[in-house]
Amino acid sequence: MLALFKQFSEKRSAWFLLACSSLALELTALYFQYGMGLQPCVLCVYERLAVAGLFIAGIIGIFAPSALFMRLIALLLALFSAVKGLLISVRHLDLQMNPAPWKQCEVVPDFPEMMPLHKWLPSIFGPTGSCNDSQWSLFGISMVQWLVFIFAVYVVVLTLMFIAQIKKSQKQRRLFH
Repeated sequence: MLALFKQFSEKRSAWFLLACSSLALELTALYFQYGMGLQPCVLCVYERLAVAGLFIAGIIGIFAPSALFMRLIALLLALFSAVKGLLISVRHLDLQMNPAPWKQCEVVPDFPEMMPLHKWLPSIFGPTGSCNDSQWSLFGISMVQWLVFIFAVYVVVLTLMFIAQIKKSQKQRRLFH
């Protein structure tokens, strides 16, 4: 099974799929914000940034999927982004499922001074909503619950792809040559 994941990671189509799926998530978030009028909170902004990391990893992987070094860089960035996104969305889900006055998210994103994305791209990374509000659901599942599921799937698939890269392929012994 790991051999299949390794073969898949060596194809541009795998990285194109990662880039397209993450781009679709970003465009969906922008539609929710501008088309439906839903206001993103700080954790939503962080989740968007994690999805942007997945997109960048997909683009890196598209350039040279057959080169192990490039694949590993793309996989590490994608895995980091997916794990970070999962942790943020789990925290976000906790704030929504267990609201309390002492459990609030920040009002302004805590980006590094050298990269203030909320100032550079306020239309994408500028929060205006509350983390405790659940503004949308599909089939009774909130947006944050969907994100937990989506990031968990990314983490599982990317982890298997990463393990497939570092695991030595076992040569099968043949009884008769």
